Amino acid sequence: MSASTPQIFPRFAGKTVLVTGAGTGFGAEIAVRAAQEGARVAVHYRSSKAGAEATLERIRDAGSDGILVQADIGSWDQIKRMADEVWAAFGTLDVLVNNVGDVSSEQMNWNELTQEALDAVIDIDVKGTLLMTHEFGERMLAQGHGNIVQVGSTVIVRGSARAPQYAAAKYAILGITKSYAKAFAPTVRVNTFAPGFMETERLLNREDWKNGRREVLLAQTPMGVIPPPEFVTGACLWLATDEAAHLTGGYMLADGGFNMVGA
Repeated sequence: MSASTPQIFPRFAGKTVLVTGAGTGFGAEIAVRAAQEGARVAVHYRSSKAGAEATLERIRDAGSDGILVQADIGSWDQIKRMADEVWAAFGTLDVLVNNVGDVSSEQMNWNELTQEALDAVIDIDVKGTLLMTHEFGERMLAQGHGNIVQVGSTVIVRGSARAPQYAAAKYAILGITKSYAKAFAPTVRVNTFAPGFMETERLLNREDWKNGRREVLLAQTPMGVIPPPEFVTGACLWLATDEAAHLTGGYMLADGGFNMVGA
């Protein structure tokens, strides 16, 4: 199997989608895929405005439209302001994809942990995800419908000797997902999507990736491919479709069989 171009279906025609951290990497690809499937898209960024503008241009090239929204998701006040902007522009929001997260990419070993690195991951991955889910979920409840997809990680399966704070934060997202899935049911569904390794620009530039780790992981992946991020965006967005209508509080892996967790 190769990471070929996925087939596109209009699953989000007439829908509105907000993707956080959509200026670069996986978030940008999710935003573009949603647009290709018919959605109007709010492109969130914190500091990478140029990247967000490039994503919005790709959305328009796909025949859709959208807006840019800027916020530090560690701040509840900024999240509320962003939500106001989204509802003012769209009048509604059908799907929130909480993609933004700190991956501790510069840390290569557990003993390199610093207070700053710990706080950054907890503030963004845990506090940010919880506050986004809380604020946007409450507004979705008020409007009577909505879907929230958290972008988690397969790191929770094996842990991380490289960056334990990252594994801890991603595990916390499961607790956030399950808690709000119960609180918001049956009106708003909340699920976690966990992609495996994807060859983003950030990963391709990591020293361990360039020095043999890619080949080791590739040999351990039954599907025999470590894909670009656009290869798994359709699976991520599937959680917000009507086909997944009976799924909430879930954790879905898409890692080429690398982990194979389950009963």
